[in-house]
Amino acid sequence: MTKVFLSILITAILTENFLLSKFLGVCPFLGVSKKLSTASGMSLAVIFVMLLATAVTYPINTLLVKNDMAYLQTIVFILVIAALVQLVEIVLKKYIPSLYSALGIYLPLITTNCAVLGVVILNVDNGYNFAQSMVNSLGAGLGFMLAMVIFAGVRERLESCDIPKFMQGLPITLVAASLTSISFLGFTGIVDGIFG
Repeated sequence: MTKVFLSILITAILTENFLLSKFLGVCPFLGVSKKLSTASGMSLAVIFVMLLATAVTYPINTLLVKNDMAYLQTIVFILVIAALVQLVEIVLKKYIPSLYSALGIYLPLITTNCAVLGVVILNVDNGYNFAQSMVNSLGAGLGFMLAMVIFAGVRERLESCDIPKFMQGLPITLVAASLTSISFLGFTGIVDGIFG
């Protein structure tokens, strides 16, 4: 049983990374990753929303399926995620106003962040039970954070580099994002070898 949970966790973090292999949640990846502090703050908010969304949507989905209303799944998931993001926004505004202002428009965008919706839908599609869903959501959130922190570090280093004028701005950011994404491909063989 522990091997199953560990496999789900490691796979979600490294080989099935929502940002770098599924390309879900790219907007905050490119927008909030200029500084390590905002990238880690955004990542913590996403992890919290992913875990809470999974914990709330799992029993709701069970009720929907039992009552033959599975067609409402996506709408209900979006509504739950929107409510949770509002909660996170209120808490950050009250207790951590500096992070709230640093995240700016990207905080409300967690509501429409494909990664949060994607994790709750993939939990259902993969047939995970509640515990497996929570582990997968934690792994997806940690993978999101790992990618954000690595990319923020790369972008901070790029600020001090002498970059040709035609590559400055978005072009070098996209090149750096693609190289960060490629770096995670090496984990596929390792994870397959251990858990395959």
